[in-house]
Amino acid sequence: MMELTRKGEYAIRGILYLARQPQGKVSLVGDIAAASDVPKSFLAKILQDFVKMGLVTSSRGTGGGFLLARSADRITLREVVEAVEGPIMPNRCLSGPGACDRDRFCRVHPVWERVRQETIAILDGITIEELARE
Repeated sequence: MMELTRKGEYAIRGILYLARQPQGKVSLVGDIAAASDVPKSFLAKILQDFVKMGLVTSSRGTGGGFLLARSADRITLREVVEAVEGPIMPNRCLSGPGACDRDRFCRVHPVWERVRQETIAILDGITIEELARE
């Protein structure tokens, strides 16, 4: 069964909080964590993943914190999930050529690829702005 991890769930909660803030408003990790019901230390790591992936920017010091790196209508749910979970991969055989010695003749391999492509299409079709609307 494919399942989003707790980290993935927390990542979505955190980015939705940021998407609901006025444009340009910097948010403290503690505020995001409290409002999203996510442990602060766990969220801090997730936000750093977001910074590395270009979804969020951060600043230190007085007035520092986190904000979206681009508008929420230009961030997809796939980007958020993959930032913390890695590539969408319903089966290890899809991780690359030679990952499975049966991929050339396995009748299930194309099914896993189809599941992957359709999941990607669904997640790419949903923006954080859509999810953040109240």
